Parts: sequence; C-alpha cells; structure tokens
Amino acid sequence: MKQIPNIFTLLNLFFGCIAIVLTLQNGLLPTSNEGGDIFLVLPEKIYWASVFIAIAAVIDFFDGFVARLLKASSEMGKQLDSLADVVSFGVAPGMIVFQFLRLAFAQQENGLDVSVGWLLPAFIIPCAGAYRLARFNIDEEQAYGFKGVPIPAVGLLIASFPLIYWYSDLAWAISLLMNQWFWFAVIAILGYLMVSTLPMMALKFKDYSVKNNLSKYLLVAIAIVAGILFKWLAVPFVFVVYVILSLANKEKQGLQYKN
Repeated sequence: MKQIPNIFTLLNLFFGCIAIVLTLQNGLLPTSNEGGDIFLVLPEKIYWASVFIAIAAVIDFFDGFVARLLKASSEMGKQLDSLADVVSFGVAPGMIVFQFLRLAFAQQENGLDVSVGWLLPAFIIPCAGAYRLARFNIDEEQAYGFKGVPIPAVGLLIASFPLIYWYSDLAWAISLLMNQWFWFAVIAILGYLMVSTLPMMALKFKDYSVKNNLSKYLLVAIAIVAGILFKWLAVPFVFVVYVILSLANKEKQGLQYKN
C-alpha cells in the first residue's frame, strides 16, 4: 500500500516523458494560405504534449491526495515527486518554449539558420524549476503556502500556448506567440517567479470558511468564468490573477518565516 502513491508519481513522470517526445517533432511544417504564401507552423502533434502535461498535473494532484488518504507519505515520495515534476513541468514545457522560439525565428529572413544560442534560454525554465523544487524540499515553512510560483502552475501555463496557437482565431494572440521577444520575456518572468521567495497561495485548506479562503474561492470563480468566456486564453489570464491575488493577500498565505 505504501508504494501506491509512488506509482502515481511515476505515472506523472511517464506522461511528462511522452509530452517531451511529442514536442520533439522533426522540423517545422511548411503550409500556405489562400494567396499562395508559404510559411512555417509548429508540428501539429505539439499540442498533444500540452494534453499530456495536463494529465501529469492531474496525477500530480492525486498522488499527494492518495498519500494522505493511505497515510503513506514518506521522504522518498517527496523526493520522487520533485524529480517527476522537474520533467513534466520543467523539461517538457521548456521544450515547448524551445520549439516556439525556433518558429519565431523561422518567420524571419534566414531565420532557419539562427544560432542555437538564441534558443538555449528556453532551458532556463527547467533550471529555475529544479532550483525551486530543491528549495521546497528542504523548507518546512510551505505547508499551506508557497515561496515562489510552484512549477506545476508554470508548466500548465506554458502548456496552454500550443493550444492557444492551434485553436485561437485571434490574430494578436498568434502574432504574439510568433515574437521571440515575447518568449524571452516569458522566460525571464517565469524564471524569476519560480526562484523568488514571493508568497504564493496553495490551494490547500485548513478550513473551508469564506473569511480564511476568500482569495482561493475567488480564484476558482474567476477561473470558471474565464474558461467559459476566453477558452484556452483563460489559462494565462488565470495565472496572472493567481499571482495578483497571492501578492494582495500575502499575509494569509500560510508561510511562517523564521527570524
């Protein structure tokens, strides 16, 4: 029974590996519009990587739930969970960013010949995530709140971008995803948010009173409404709201900072 939560954790890792394989398609696919103009798009299967990252996130939630249910929490399970998370929500999303950067540069003249050095910043995402997870594992003050944005939130945010690219008909959103400077900004901001010690709320409850959990209930309500109105664009919108609500209610994030 004690190994059941670890099996869930390994499934998280397993689906993260599948997401990486789906992201690493060969090359960029040429296509054309009605005017005969030829341009490049991401390999179609990349949005399936987003699906598998989402599945990994669901499993990541349930492994902790199962561990508490079976009273099978262990130090090994904690370490294993972090190892799985750095793959599913760090490496896999980092590869998505890598592919988007390739596409952004490929739209430019001689863009296919761009130096790989321009693409390597994508790997700041898994590096920052690994640092955050290592700090989390040795920090006993984050039971009901986080220091820095948790890596699953970052992974799910990045996983939403291929779905926005494929299913959104908003020209400004597609144009933004085709801009390398947008991606460099995303890398810098998300990297900072993960390694920072900014107080972030965790969706864990000491009790279910509205007074003590107003920001959490508000976030859930906003997420539902945004999902209905904005479809996949709701994910980055809700992520921004999550950060704002966390900082606005930092005194209630459940962190006990030592002097």
